[in-house]
Amino acid sequence: MIVSWNTTNACNMYCAHCYRDAGCKAEDELSTAEAKKMLAEIARAGFRIMIFSGGEPLLRPDIIELVRHASGLGLRPVFGTNGTLITEEKARELKEAGAMGMGISLDSLDAKKHDEFRSFPGAWKGAVRGMENCRKAGLPFQIHTTVMDWNASELEAMTDFAVEKGAVAHHFFFLVPTGRAVSIEKKSLDAEAYESVLTRIMEKQKTVDIELKPTCAPQFMRIAKEMHVETRFRRGCLAGLAYCIISPRGKVQPCAYLNIEAGDVRKTPFDEIWKNAEIFLELRTLDYKGDCGACKYKGICGGCRARAAYYADGDYMAEETLCLYHGGKV
Repeated sequence: MIVSWNTTNACNMYCAHCYRDAGCKAEDELSTAEAKKMLAEIARAGFRIMIFSGGEPLLRPDIIELVRHASGLGLRPVFGTNGTLITEEKARELKEAGAMGMGISLDSLDAKKHDEFRSFPGAWKGAVRGMENCRKAGLPFQIHTTVMDWNASELEAMTDFAVEKGAVAHHFFFLVPTGRAVSIEKKSLDAEAYESVLTRIMEKQKTVDIELKPTCAPQFMRIAKEMHVETRFRRGCLAGLAYCIISPRGKVQPCAYLNIEAGDVRKTPFDEIWKNAEIFLELRTLDYKGDCGACKYKGICGGCRARAAYYADGDYMAEETLCLYHGGKV
């Protein structure tokens, strides 16, 4: 099971697609003591993978201490970061504290396009430098790419770049209109393009040894099965089933893009929220509506619950409108 914690709202960038609308540190973010208590509750709930995200998690002054604490609890600390703050020294510190991997954002092979998307001159060079520093320190890293209409043609070449740089994986994040991303919804892919891009990614997986994983496009599980592509993953959408996210202030929600509060770790221990929250219990029924409810792949796909909610007036059990699979055929 996987949990992601937005450790801080502070960020050195202002990315066009940010679901957290990050930039400045939020008032009343979890303290070091509160974070350690929460980490113990996460371990008690049976989670194994602990994602430190943001904002930019490396802007949090106590991040090394928290990584060390998480590792001591038996969690596997990994990161979602823009990579620009990963110096050689920081990479060594993270590895020594118990960090198991760094997910570094890179959205194009064209530095100008990446920098513009991230609203940060030098973002591309900084991200690649961060990768190189991870490699020197022996700290595994993977590349995270947000898929848009303007970079969809680059994806295979970016996977080749990931291999060249020594990444262990290349994960593709498909846009969900949440936070600042609402303003760039028209840059996301339509249903036909999703199907085509996911098919291309699965074809590419046959040619490379590193892991390729689409995120927020759970129909990749159907496509992988139909194309006989081996994957270690067993399900597409994990929201509320084997995944959730926690905000800088301790608010728990099913995923980064489904902005419905399940609980507050300052009021209720995380393990109790995970076990008893109403929204989690409903998501676990898999009682979806429309084509998602009738689909033979709902056990391994589930449709993107956040995208369903966005396009169905908040109904997170509605069908996934950007899936082409209807009535047993595409």
